[in-house]
Parts: sequence; C-alpha cells; structure tokens
Amino acid sequence: MAFLNKINLQAVLDRNTGFGTNANSYGGRFVNKNGTANVEKKGMHFLHRISWYHTMIDMPAWKFMMVILTFYVGINLVFAMAYFGIGIEHLDGIPMTASYWAKFGQAYFFSAQTFTTVGYGHISPVGFLTSLLAAAEALIGLLSFAIATGLFFGRFSKPTAFLKFSHNALIAPYGESTGLMIRLSPFKNTNFTDAEAKMTLGMSIEENGVKVNRFFSLKLELERINALTLSWTLVHPITEESPLYEFAKEDFLNVTGEIFVYIKTFDDMFSNTVATRTSYTFDEVVYGAKFVPMYQRSDDNTKTILDLDKLNQYEECVI
Repeated sequence: MAFLNKINLQAVLDRNTGFGTNANSYGGRFVNKNGTANVEKKGMHFLHRISWYHTMIDMPAWKFMMVILTFYVGINLVFAMAYFGIGIEHLDGIPMTASYWAKFGQAYFFSAQTFTTVGYGHISPVGFLTSLLAAAEALIGLLSFAIATGLFFGRFSKPTAFLKFSHNALIAPYGESTGLMIRLSPFKNTNFTDAEAKMTLGMSIEENGVKVNRFFSLKLELERINALTLSWTLVHPITEESPLYEFAKEDFLNVTGEIFVYIKTFDDMFSNTVATRTSYTFDEVVYGAKFVPMYQRSDDNTKTILDLDKLNQYEECVI
C-alpha cells in the first residue's frame, strides 16, 4: 500500500519500546487495556515466576478480602479437624453429651480464638499434643496477622495513578487537518502536577516479503502540562510527518496496529511520581468522531464541574 512507503520514508522510528521486531513471534495486542504486558511466562515452575506479594498488592479489593476470609476460615477448619483428630476429650470445657456437629463447632471456635490469640478461657487444651497444637496455632496466627497487616499497609500506601482513559481513540478534525485524540481524567480527590505524556504507534507491516513490527513516536500537541485537574485530551496532529498520514477509515480496519499511551505525573498525596499506561488497537479507533465536553461551570458560577460519566462519550462528525 502506498501509505506504507510514506511511513518508511517520513515517520520517526521508536527503537526504545522494549518490544521485538519479529511480527510472527507476537500474538494479540502488545499491552492490555489495564496497562499490563500481554505476555504469558512459561519455562519455570509456577511458584518461581509468581510474586505473591505483588499479586496480593495488585489484585482488586474484593478478591483480596475474599483471599483473606477464605484463608481465615480454611486454616481454622484445618486446626479444628486436628483437634478433633487428637480427641475432643482433650479440650476441657466441651460437654461430652453434645452432638457430633456441636462438638466440632466448639472445636472450630476454640481454634478461631487461639488463632486470633483472644483466648476467652471457656475451652482450654488438656494434654501435651493438644497444648502443642494450640501453641503452634497461636504462633501461626501471630505471623499470619503480621503478614496481613503488611499487605493492608502495602495496598493503602502503594503510589497509584488514579487516572482513567477513554475506551476509544478518535480520529477527529484538528485545525485544517485531522488528529488522533485520546482523553484521560483523574477520578479521585488527588492533586496531580507536572504530567507528562508519550504516545507510540506499533504496526505489523511487510518489508521485503517479511512481516515485521515497526514502532513510531507520535508527536503530541502538548506533551506536558503543569497541573492535571480536569480532563486532558492528548492530540497527535496527523500531518505529513505522521505515520498515520493519508490513513483512511478502511486502513484502520485492514492494518494491524496498536497505539500505546504512557502517562507520568507527580502525586502530592504520595509525594511521589506515579505512572500508568494503556493501549488502543486499531479496531478501538473511531474514525470521524469527537469527544463531548466533560466539564462546565456550576449553576452558581462558583465551581467547575467535571462530569466523569462523559469520559467515553463522543459524537460523530464529518472529516
């Protein structure tokens, strides 16, 4: 296609992406929508290639709480069965006339009290094995709560870029030509300053009969802003120097390509630099559309209202 020759001659190659050039070695997109690399690692044992700390820190809050709750219930079940196996008569305070399930329930709650080091004293261990098991459980409980406390602290203290990106990238009118536009916005009560953006285009193209990956730096209208308090629309002007120059709507449907967006900013709350990224495949690019404004003045003209529900809203337009 003619525009591929124009790309090779005019566009600025980006050789610092960290991705390989052999297109036949890649499957699917390079970067997932949440910013993680679309890579599955093999060749080592599962436990060696997984960082449990990072997994627990990064997982959604509801999954984290489910893991903690499941571990707590499960480990107490294990110890309750161990007490039951040693003999319920070695737990002083449990009536021998109670039913089987009532005895097991009493053993379970004794385990929970020992694990949390509460120790109400209603039930107490009798004999060496039961006392040894209770001591071991108390130690495991202390260590488990120390680990859980560290994980909770890590999740709360981890610097995070609370930014959301629009679901789609748009090709919209820009000046006398067109521009590639992607919108992002902060969504929590954070203060971001010195925000920087970088946009890279990756495409699988054919060179000398071989399919290769080529990456191009996309120049932005603004690559840095002093404060990120409202929405920020990243605009790449599609000029003759752009690798997207003369791209038609059909080209985005027929060519395999992906747009990477990298954002780095300073968060006053964490007093630290935070970063995030995402990507858009060509089938997530809407040709001939523009974003709907998402902020306006309040009714009493004293504040600016940022409507986060409009982050992804756009309207069709003529190019």
